[in-house]
Amino acid sequence: MNRRMFALALAASAALPVAAAAAQDLPPPRILVVGEGEATVAPDLALLSLTVMREAATAREAMTANNEAMAAVIAALKQFGIADRDLQTAGIQIYPRYDYTNKPDGTQESRLVAYQVSNTLSVRVRDLSKTGEVLDAAVSLGVNQGGSITFGNDDPSAVVTEARKKAVADARAKATTLAEAAGIQLGKILEMSELTYSQPPMPIEAKAFDAAAPAVPVQAGENAYRVQVNITYEIQ
Repeated sequence: MNRRMFALALAASAALPVAAAAAQDLPPPRILVVGEGEATVAPDLALLSLTVMREAATAREAMTANNEAMAAVIAALKQFGIADRDLQTAGIQIYPRYDYTNKPDGTQESRLVAYQVSNTLSVRVRDLSKTGEVLDAAVSLGVNQGGSITFGNDDPSAVVTEARKKAVADARAKATTLAEAAGIQLGKILEMSELTYSQPPMPIEAKAFDAAAPAVPVQAGENAYRVQVNITYEIQ
């Protein structure tokens, strides 16, 4: 064997361990699936947003009138058994209201008409059967804006766990179907992560109230909790 052939043979023999090591570093064949699961449960609390708006010639007068009306609303809510921890001020706004008139020269003239004060209260109603009565009483005592309702759950952990289990089972079923169709066999799970979790209930908006109307009819329905999982399986 001449020197050239010996050098080539030596280089080839040295490259084999490198190639074997590189092959070992490659990740194993894998399949990635996304599973989805949903579980529903009846809500056990209602979240209300109630706003009192009062208008007067001065900011002080508007604030005083608003304070009196909101105090009456809060007192009425407590009579329904709503605890202090379920009442929270969400915002207070004070702003002037102007009247605009057009002048002969094409410009506008502004005149301060009054001041408006709005006070928004967030309320948790834990006895859903009283939700309509609470809204009716609040409107009768001065709530004249807002009125959005969102139905939720105080502790949704059990139903979320059920949704997670369904999501994992869904991912496993998808992976199994794909593996059978491709003629391959699933191995162990390499990675697993929860992608998203959402609580879809949408708020109900009631922008205008009629204080003379009967108690507001309210239907709570169901809350749906959805979970997505991302699972990577090894292919054997």
